[in-house]
This record gives sequence, C-alpha cells and structure tokens, in this order.
Amino acid sequence: MELNNLKPAKGATHSEKRIGRGQGSGRGGTSTRGHKGAQSRSGYSSKLGFEGGQMPLQRRLPKFGFKNHKRVEFKPINLSVLEDLAVKKSLNVVSPETLAEAGIVSKNDRIKILGNGKLSKSVEVTAHAFSKSASEAIEAAGGKAVKL
Repeated sequence: MELNNLKPAKGATHSEKRIGRGQGSGRGGTSTRGHKGAQSRSGYSSKLGFEGGQMPLQRRLPKFGFKNHKRVEFKPINLSVLEDLAVKKSLNVVSPETLAEAGIVSKNDRIKILGNGKLSKSVEVTAHAFSKSASEAIEAAGGKAVKL
C-alpha cells in the first residue's frame, strides 16, 4: 500500500448534491432554499449570535457587575523567584529588564513583588509595586526596594 493508491472505504463517500440544475433533477426551482425570506436570497449571511429571530442568548442573560477600564494589572513575582534568579546569575540588581531577559515576565508587564519566600542575598530590587512584607524582607536582607 502506497499513498498514491489510498481510497476511502466503500460506501464512505457520497456524490455531491447537484443543486439548481433544472426541474428534472428534483433540486431545481428554489434549489433547497425554500420560498422567500432572507435565507433564500444570494448574498445572505446571518449576524454573529443570530438565533433565527429568537431572543439571542447574550440578550436573555442578566447583565451585572462592573468592569473598571482604568484597572492596572500587575504581574506577581515572589521573593523565592528573585532569590533563585539572584543566586543563579549572581545578580546584585534585579530590574524589570533582567526579569524580562530571564523570561519570567514580558517587557511591558507591570511587576509587583510579593513576600512569599526568603531572601538571603542583599539585592537592589526595582519594580512597579511591592507588598509590605516583601519590602520589609528585602530591607532585612540588606537590600533596597526601589519603586518605579
């Protein structure tokens, strides 16, 4: 058996319906589109979420809540991650650029340092935000927490 003589199993395929080929074919006239209405016309395409005139799902469900469009989203990074990075690459300064180079964050992320883990090395950490416990832990280890 080669790729050039592969065939579908017997009975697995059907010949295509030939629509709009005259009355004698049994599929002439309206060509299986029914009488009148938008779907019988050429060029018809329904809107996204259209349910045939029934009230669409996105309009049936209740709306609630509030989306704050000015929300600032931070990428959380724990002290344990900073410790690993500082020890592996023997760093004294950790900035968003060094975190981006290490592949931990992308270059446009806003970074918040969280206090999970321990710092044994004195490191100067630059980030957009710090939790209270993280800034205390950094300063206790002899480092510096610099807010951007």
